Amino acid sequence: MGQPVIIGTRGSKLALWQAEWLRSALVKRFPGISVELSIIKTQGDKILDVPLAKLGGKGLFVKEIEEALREGRVDIAVHSMKDMPAEIPTGLVIGAVPEREIPTDVLVSRNGLTLMEIPAGGVIGTSSLRRAAQLRSLRPDLEVIPLRGNVETRIRKLETDQLAAVVLAAAGLKRLGLAHRITEHLAADRMLPAVGQGALCLEIRGVDPRIGPLVSALDHPATRTAVNGERAFLRRLEGGCQVPIAGYGRIEGSHFTLTGLVAAVDGSIVIKHSLSGPAASAERIGVELAEILLSRGADGILENLTRATR
Repeated sequence: MGQPVIIGTRGSKLALWQAEWLRSALVKRFPGISVELSIIKTQGDKILDVPLAKLGGKGLFVKEIEEALREGRVDIAVHSMKDMPAEIPTGLVIGAVPEREIPTDVLVSRNGLTLMEIPAGGVIGTSSLRRAAQLRSLRPDLEVIPLRGNVETRIRKLETDQLAAVVLAAAGLKRLGLAHRITEHLAADRMLPAVGQGALCLEIRGVDPRIGPLVSALDHPATRTAVNGERAFLRRLEGGCQVPIAGYGRIEGSHFTLTGLVAAVDGSIVIKHSLSGPAASAERIGVELAEILLSRGADGILENLTRATR
């Protein structure tokens, strides 16, 4: 059996689903391996009454797990890729990106109404500035409010807070067996997903001859290529959860298409563009797309948001 492999994970139902999926995948691929879970509480789990943007954005759900990884208390950190900052800490690497689940967002409404059917003045909850900005652009007559908590908590607030609807990631609902709660799938051309949405990140120490080969067996090259392009876009924009940035890449054969978006928080300005090229150049395409958006006014939006959060 040898030394057990320790997976570091958050304790939410969705995070535990991800960790259990990883444990099962490792055991299936390497029979006889011993795999254990270590539940770690992150800052994002501890502070639930403050919007993510005001807490500093990306990194809130990964830093404590990364510390445990660097200190050798865990061997693999499993994260939702959309929670990952653009820069990975020194000494750590993304060891694998498994095949992506559906990447788009969905609407869960209290009365079964679609986004365009909700009456003017209706209140929609979301934890994401990215979603909020796009919702305000699509339906400026609705009220969009910040909503924290795990998936089950946010759905429950439909009733307790008398919300018209909440917007969530399709992947989370599907993984938790809650797909039946979906009222409407919001296609990427209406609600562009977050960078990395629907994908998992298996983070490991950069030099780990025991763990590296284990996780690399779970890598899905097409997903990794698409996510690398999206993350290059994000990195060039130096964005996080406190900025309404979206990016979604698609691989078709040897071709890669990336759509990116930067928006004002109130939805009054939405800068969006797509760029295509060889899949082998996904990261270059991500950087070029970011440059295009910056030249079209995204730089001003980002500067204003940076000043506002200081």
